[in-house]
Amino acid sequence: MSGNHHLYVPRSSPLHRLAPQCKLAATFLFVLTIVLTPREAFGAFAAFAAILVALALIGSIPLTFVLRRLVIEVPFLAFALLLPVFGQGERVDVLGVSLSVAGLWGMWNILVKGTLGVATTVIMAATTPVPDLLHGLEHLRLPKVFVGICSFMVRYTDVISGEVHRMRVARASRGYDPRWLWQARATAASAGTLFIRSYERGERVYLAMASRGYAGSMPMLEDHSAPPAQWAAALALPAIGLAIATLAWVVT
Repeated sequence: MSGNHHLYVPRSSPLHRLAPQCKLAATFLFVLTIVLTPREAFGAFAAFAAILVALALIGSIPLTFVLRRLVIEVPFLAFALLLPVFGQGERVDVLGVSLSVAGLWGMWNILVKGTLGVATTVIMAATTPVPDLLHGLEHLRLPKVFVGICSFMVRYTDVISGEVHRMRVARASRGYDPRWLWQARATAASAGTLFIRSYERGERVYLAMASRGYAGSMPMLEDHSAPPAQWAAALALPAIGLAIATLAWVVT
């Protein structure tokens, strides 16, 4: 599996050299501090955003790259835009539209925390190749079955996508390109064929791996052990986040 996933930005920065398990733990804890911050603490969220900008600069990650990757959250945040319209309780007029005060607060809470959380994970993924992330999960003592499933999912996403593309090209070359609901039979048949092919491919790959000594986990080609200094540097991020969140609760 190639380490150059589309989310990864190859650089030689302090963030790239940090052990993957340290980055995974720091990312999870930092996002947790963001979630625990009161929604009224605008200054705290501005501080979180400033920290993320600083991390992107340290990791030599273009801010435009991070902003483009934030588009992935748009479908999940669309629901938040409806909260002010259908919310209950006190209402205010905004540009002639009656909106719920509680709904506006709910929308802001989801938007700001979701955006900061996704930005944090984007920076982590941009500085860590996928194989290192998987080995980091193993170092954090996650179940090997879970890590193995994630590993194969990442490895064969591109393979399955390529198979879908070839099937679509073959169907179109025979003069059939279904686009409407009443043509769903061809799409359903293609989905069934894709499932069978994927299942058979998985069996062949597993038998080939088992015959070569596969015992439930992939071998580590690099030593990803983390010295205490790296853990201290990584955990400084959630420690700062916790301080900001605590101060926000005290002030508000």
